[in-house]
Amino acid sequence: MAVKMSEASSVNVRSFGVIKGFNFFIYGAIAIYSSFFPLYLKAIGMSNFMIGLLLAGGPFISLLSNPFWGYWSDRLQNGRRILILLLVGNGLVMQAVFAVHSTYFIYGLMLIYFFFQTPLFSQSNSLILDVVERTGHKFGSFRLWGALGWAIMAVVTGPILEWLGIGEFWIVYGLMIGISIVLGCMLPRQVPTVSAKKISAGGYGKILGNKLFLSLIIIGILISIPNSMNNIFVSIYISDMGGSNALIGWSAFLSSIFEIPVYLLLDRYLRRNNKTMIACLIVVSLLYALRWLLMSMAVTPYQIIFTQTLHCLTFAGYYYVGTQLTAYLIPQQFRASGQAVYALSWGGLAGIIAGIIGGWMFQDLGAPTMYRICTLMALLGAAGFATMYMYAFKSTTHHHT
Repeated sequence: MAVKMSEASSVNVRSFGVIKGFNFFIYGAIAIYSSFFPLYLKAIGMSNFMIGLLLAGGPFISLLSNPFWGYWSDRLQNGRRILILLLVGNGLVMQAVFAVHSTYFIYGLMLIYFFFQTPLFSQSNSLILDVVERTGHKFGSFRLWGALGWAIMAVVTGPILEWLGIGEFWIVYGLMIGISIVLGCMLPRQVPTVSAKKISAGGYGKILGNKLFLSLIIIGILISIPNSMNNIFVSIYISDMGGSNALIGWSAFLSSIFEIPVYLLLDRYLRRNNKTMIACLIVVSLLYALRWLLMSMAVTPYQIIFTQTLHCLTFAGYYYVGTQLTAYLIPQQFRASGQAVYALSWGGLAGIIAGIIGGWMFQDLGAPTMYRICTLMALLGAAGFATMYMYAFKSTTHHHT
């Protein structure tokens, strides 16, 4: 009996190590993509507006892909298989993108790419939450490896691309996806919590009928539009001010490396109840407003890089608390679908608006004006979460009375 328990324990240790490594490489791959792919597009002749329009396709496709893959993950109760399919499709299609230079072909292929790329984070989050269920481990201790991968790979890739040239971007990205696929095949299986028949029979009204969760989605879109604009255009903003690829890599590094202590602190101190988590989102929204105001005032690439360090408190706080609040509000058997719907708030509708409107604002109004508008949106988001907090407080008071 003791031998069996020891073997099970070692398997768990190995499984947790694989999850950490998997997070490191998939977040590292997407960090490389988000930091340098806009520069690749600019190098092959695309305008800022066309780049924004192209990257808006990802959030548009995510409106279909996130619910689609979330449904099948819940239905099959096999998040590992879904993640492997997503990564294989991701790698194959992106290599085809690098092989062509026609704008029409790139647009068409990128729409297919986004079908596989946009659900990666929500599905990996769902797998982590399921695997660590009923263990002593916390979500943040695994998610911080994603932040580490994002930070390290972004800063390492900058000098590599300075040496290789942006035209060889396909080598670095392909290598990262290849390693992610290998680790994906080693991920642990999820333990089924409910029959597939019960999942397919319905019950998604419990997701869409939850007023607090719907409020999180709607207000989250408002908060996430500026964040998506910044993700798309910050590397071009730095480049336009004379910053090198290496500086762009350092920007991504500094914006992510400090997420690690934030995740650890939230693991330790965040109270898992709706009022506390909504209060945290109010604070995060106000910090977003400060971040965008500082970005609008930047006059050198170094000021942009310094301001990017606020990412650890803004995006990391919103992402972590929102993921936990979603898990708190949505029934466990619909967790993958709930996380997929939550992902739409920061990667779906918000990204579509950011790509189209942000591209126009960045090109015609200028970056400072775009970031001032982002500041106002963050303040509106803070007001929205404050209203949501009052509703939650009244509901709790009414329930206790």
